Amino acid sequence: MTVWIHRRADDDVDAEILGAAGSLAGLRLAVKDNVDVAGLPTTAGCPDYAHVPERDAPAVAALRAAGAVVVGKTNLDQFATGLVGTRSPYGVVENVLRPGYVSGGSSSGSAAAAARGEVDIAIGTDTAGSGRVPAAFHGLVGIKPTIGVVSTGGVVPACRSYDCVTIFARDLGTASRAMGVMAAGARGRAWPADTRLAAPPQPVVAVFSELPDLEPEWRKAFERTVAAVREQGATIVEVDPTPFLAAAELLYNGALVAERYSAVGEFVDAHPESVDPTVGSIIRAARDLPAHRLVTDLAALERLRATAMASLAGADVLLTPTTPTHPTIAEVAADPITVNSRLGTYTNFCNLFDLCAVAVPTDTPYFGVTVLARAFEDAVALDVAALITGTELEEPAWPATVAPVTDLIVFGAHLRGQPLEHQLTELGARWSGPVETAPRYRLAALDTVPPKPAVTPVTTMESGVEVAGERWLLSPAALGRFLANLPAPMQLGAVELSDGTWHTGFGCTGAAAESAKDISEYGGWRAALAAGAVG
Repeated sequence: MTVWIHRRADDDVDAEILGAAGSLAGLRLAVKDNVDVAGLPTTAGCPDYAHVPERDAPAVAALRAAGAVVVGKTNLDQFATGLVGTRSPYGVVENVLRPGYVSGGSSSGSAAAAARGEVDIAIGTDTAGSGRVPAAFHGLVGIKPTIGVVSTGGVVPACRSYDCVTIFARDLGTASRAMGVMAAGARGRAWPADTRLAAPPQPVVAVFSELPDLEPEWRKAFERTVAAVREQGATIVEVDPTPFLAAAELLYNGALVAERYSAVGEFVDAHPESVDPTVGSIIRAARDLPAHRLVTDLAALERLRATAMASLAGADVLLTPTTPTHPTIAEVAADPITVNSRLGTYTNFCNLFDLCAVAVPTDTPYFGVTVLARAFEDAVALDVAALITGTELEEPAWPATVAPVTDLIVFGAHLRGQPLEHQLTELGARWSGPVETAPRYRLAALDTVPPKPAVTPVTTMESGVEVAGERWLLSPAALGRFLANLPAPMQLGAVELSDGTWHTGFGCTGAAAESAKDISEYGGWRAALAAGAVG
């Protein structure tokens, strides 16, 4: 198989793994060959275009700094132009699981390396679906973050406005961990202060009312996935696919393809013999497009985006098939443009609409689904993907490691499963585990509806206890909204935890606490409830 364009010697990789340190220590990493790795040629799938960079792309540098070890550079559809994995002078990348069928592209080699178990994580790029289509065909997870949150420095551009750096892995937890490292170390577009850090417990999931071109067996598989999500508490709503699919057509059949010519067009014109014929025809087609066509198509795209996003009002995510079909290599060879275009039916619109996405496998081989969410709601998409795959995500989920985040320590009615938990989940807060205070607090039960705890620091004459609580993560804007609606006598203040750190947490005015029933002996609200000491 032609998975690798440049592969490091096994002895060198093994030696580096032995000395690796960091949160990703020892994970083997493949890098798509349009992304720079210091000392290894970057070809973008074109030998005559090759150059040897002196430094890593920021995305690669971030992963290596955390202990990931580069195994090599992987094959791709030339200049990241294609969704099939066949447009490369280094050879066709055949599907690892299904010989004779396409791997998907353009990140073909990265997906194949991960599927073969040669690496643990792999960098891809995604403009029209290149970080999702190969994931579906190989039973992998593919995380395509919000455009720009991971720097595209050191990446050969395809369409600069819409390019993303992505991650492939065999499970959602590993993909999330790697994406968090990459996003933290290769920061690009700034996150807003009102980011939702979690999906609600019972999300609203939109699906298309029609699924054009979807293979009959895959239609049944998609319906099973939707039914399973509904059974887990999600509300399913249908939306019209028309504006989404119309935008998808604009990516290649309109003037937006001018960005591809801007990226590599001069090289393509100067080296026609070095360029794949199909890739060359796509890029050259944009050379003589009049400027007014681009302006017209951008205006049309904005109208379609407004219509599409309005249809998603009230929904947390959009769930789609990742691809409608899985073609053979022979079918692509016979009709390379049409077959490739069909593969982008459910992926092309994503970046045009500034959506984030997580592609995950299903119970049907070679068929995957994609969870899409609004820009910067990557955690929402990740949570619904976890629901689909039955994954228990390690905390924190990757967006919570890079977005503006504050934490809130709660002790009673806002604990997970308690009556006021919804006040946090409605703000996009994310549960982050149990905590205990330092042994310098008292716990009392207020006579409110529902009952609430009063946590107060001890005076010098009192003995304190450790009080059990929970940590929630939320955006600064969400914390502000929460505080604005906080009823008396509750208040927020600094709380010391058992590890000596201080955090924002629930407190209570002294007068209210003095008249409340002391339940400190139970050490926490849940224990007091279980003992019948509250209510």
